[in-house]
Amino acid sequence: MCGMPSAETTHVKPEEPEQVRPTREDKVAAAGSEFLGGPIGWRALTGRSWWTPVRVIALVMIGMFALGMVQKFPCYDGAWFYGASSQYTHACYSDIPHLYQGRGFADGLIPYFDRLPGDMEYLEYPVLTGVFMEVAAWLTPGSGTIQHQEQVYWMVNAGMLMICAAVIAACVARTHRRRPWDGLLVALAPAFALTSTINWDLFAVALTAAAMLMWSRGRTVAFGILIGLATAAKLYPALLLGPLFVLCWRAGKWREFAVAAFGAVVAWLAMNLPVMLMAPDGWSKFYTFSQERGVDFGSFWLVISQHMDTPLDTDVVNTLASALMVLACLGVAALALTAPRRPRFAQLAFLVVAAFILTNKVYSPQYVLWLIPLAALARPKWRDFLVWQACEVVYFLGIWMYLAYTTSGDKHQGLPTDGYQAAVITHLLGTLYLCAIIVRDIWLPERDVVRRSGDDDPSGGVLDGAEDRFVFGHAAYVAWEKEHEAEPPPPVNWGKDPDGSL
Repeated sequence: MCGMPSAETTHVKPEEPEQVRPTREDKVAAAGSEFLGGPIGWRALTGRSWWTPVRVIALVMIGMFALGMVQKFPCYDGAWFYGASSQYTHACYSDIPHLYQGRGFADGLIPYFDRLPGDMEYLEYPVLTGVFMEVAAWLTPGSGTIQHQEQVYWMVNAGMLMICAAVIAACVARTHRRRPWDGLLVALAPAFALTSTINWDLFAVALTAAAMLMWSRGRTVAFGILIGLATAAKLYPALLLGPLFVLCWRAGKWREFAVAAFGAVVAWLAMNLPVMLMAPDGWSKFYTFSQERGVDFGSFWLVISQHMDTPLDTDVVNTLASALMVLACLGVAALALTAPRRPRFAQLAFLVVAAFILTNKVYSPQYVLWLIPLAALARPKWRDFLVWQACEVVYFLGIWMYLAYTTSGDKHQGLPTDGYQAAVITHLLGTLYLCAIIVRDIWLPERDVVRRSGDDDPSGGVLDGAEDRFVFGHAAYVAWEKEHEAEPPPPVNWGKDPDGSL
């Protein structure tokens, strides 16, 4: 039996953590699974075939993304090019084909360096998004009519964004080791499919999702680099460093936060510094445009402005929006430091990004993409997720119907101002609803779906299971009570003097 390996040379594969099955704990997921044969049984053999949860979820995401592309085909076939309002009545508008010529890609102009001939002097997107747009332009043939080129440019971008969508789904499915099926929340989100090809936001969302995965695995350097790259593509990913700072403060993980923040700064500078030095006017256009932009679609500022005789001053709105955002961040920080149990990273990340969306002076339909992966990690409950998604679909339809109304002349086909304002309020209430549920989960950890299944903070990386080092308020009282609950009570000397005599 000399061929038998010894115990010392036998490598035992560590057991995979037992997966949480949403169909066993979520009534909506169980009901929805009936289309596929019903809830998975306890004796089901999972992870023993090519069809792993991550691969299934990625393929579902690709399928839903393709359906979203089909939804844009009425515009692809002509509505982008003929008739001002037809692209709105079909709810298939996209910035991508319009900006191919409008931002100089059709003429071979170099973003940030070459001045544009129209009203927009330079490309108004962050540097890494500009690189993404330029790569797609390189892959677009320069022959044929401009309409054909714009169609191909949209198709090329859609292919690149589909890869981003699959990355997002896979990263969300892998972030919580025991809950891969929560990734289906992202893959099946209706607002995700409807808004994926409106703009280039998916690129930054994919980098952010990959960063969250790296942090959950304890790879702080990779997290910092990816967050820096994501911020170079869109500004919102930098907001995640705020919740991380507060959580690391509570857990005393200063070194890990410093490494992550340093990596983010270095990566952001590596992308921005060359353009910043060689084309400062073009580089700064994104920031000056964001500052000078007036009150726009989707914000509660617009609803207020439409009820006023005089439009709100842009500088005043900038100041008020910034003040509201600061107050919201302070509230999230206070919640993080006083909650009876340290909040999960995904919960605070969702709250901070949602606060930015709610207080901002503009809300484009594709901004919902920022929140969908965070929502799947923060509150993986189908009922609450679908309630929020329904509100976002209402807004998606509302803004296009409102634009159809305003661009159809005397026909007034579409949604009037009052109806559009109702759609805006529906979006705001839906986001506030999900925020309220997450705040409740933080204050009452026993209501948190993730923690109820036995995990602490599976997306928290070094924070997962870490002890608290700094708390105050209610959390400090809970910590003191926990520390002293095991101490025996002092002995009572009934009828005895201090020296022990009767």
